[in-house]
Amino acid sequence: MRHIMQLCLLMAGGVMVLIACDTLLPKAQLDHDLLDGPIGELTPEQNALFLEGDRGFNDEIFTPATGLGPIFVASSCGSCHAGDGKGHPFTTLTRFGQTDETGNQFLHLGGPQLQNRGIPGHTAEAIPAGATMSKFMPPANTGLGLLGALSDAQLLARADPEDRDGDGISGVVNWIDAPHFFKPQWFHQALNGKYIGRFGKKAAAIDLLHQTVNAYKQDMGITSEFDPEDPINYAVSGQAGDVAPDPEVASSTVNAVVFYLRTLRVPIQRNVSDAGVIAGKQVFTKTGCAGCHTPAWTTPKSDIAVLSNQTFAPYTDLLLHDMGKDLDDGYTEGTAKTSEWRTPPLWGLGLSKNSQGGNVFLLHDGRARSIDAAIRLHGGEGAKSRDTYSQLTASDRDNLLQFLDSL
Repeated sequence: MRHIMQLCLLMAGGVMVLIACDTLLPKAQLDHDLLDGPIGELTPEQNALFLEGDRGFNDEIFTPATGLGPIFVASSCGSCHAGDGKGHPFTTLTRFGQTDETGNQFLHLGGPQLQNRGIPGHTAEAIPAGATMSKFMPPANTGLGLLGALSDAQLLARADPEDRDGDGISGVVNWIDAPHFFKPQWFHQALNGKYIGRFGKKAAAIDLLHQTVNAYKQDMGITSEFDPEDPINYAVSGQAGDVAPDPEVASSTVNAVVFYLRTLRVPIQRNVSDAGVIAGKQVFTKTGCAGCHTPAWTTPKSDIAVLSNQTFAPYTDLLLHDMGKDLDDGYTEGTAKTSEWRTPPLWGLGLSKNSQGGNVFLLHDGRARSIDAAIRLHGGEGAKSRDTYSQLTASDRDNLLQFLDSL
């Protein structure tokens, strides 16, 4: 018997939180049903670093005494990513402020993320007057290292801003102002001081250090040497930072968590020999879904050996696409438009319910309660594939859904 992580409730420091807890799982199901675990053979030193990052991500629950807040959303990393899987409506994040590509005009009022909870003596934030907002469902964490190992040149080769091939798909990259601690690797390309984002709903984080530092600060109110100032509710005077000395998390822990995220395993497709799954993969291509959900990539050389020269199937192009008015929340980040969203990876799609309480919540805000519903909400560049999907025979549609559920 082995373990799988599910959502459990726990009281920590007077705060009710969702955390990942252990449930016994038969060993025969381990490889296909679990998301956590390293991507491949790590050296003894790397394995120790992976385990240190695992503890920092899944075991450490912050309290006011250890730096939580003073305003925050969650008290641990794992509370939003149970078993390294997708989040739940209980853990949805609220972003606010920016309506166009000129920059967020509400950063001085606490943007871009709403901290909707406060430690004792501190008032949680509210959306400022005039700001626009969107709900962001926490994504699954697995396979992020391979996505991060792809070169900017590979992403730009997939981009087609002018739709030169006439297929109705014009994916673009999101150019992001780099934080002061960002250290470009050989494969990063700069444009007017900006770098390509690839993580997050709007591809607003350049790499996993960028993503992790933001999560510590914006989600938990935890300071680090990378970002040493506590979040403050600017709408309330006289409420300074918390009593915990800064930085509240060691750089070694942040780096270990980043390594953990970079070396988490990829989801393993299930039921690959089923006739419906095989037929559904063909329908996936026929409907044009692969135009954005790119099936296969190969990484170049990486500083982590297990990430080098790996061919993998995430079913994403990591580009932004206009998804139409139904998915336009009027909020954006970086150079993305309000209707543009990064193509979410489809690997692990069929395992989403394992971390979502047995149900499914899809799209950027979890509004879609099934794979079928998510497809039918595609608009803009996804409208052609959506319409083709709606015209499929019942058999072809069922096969496609079987294939997607197998990922």
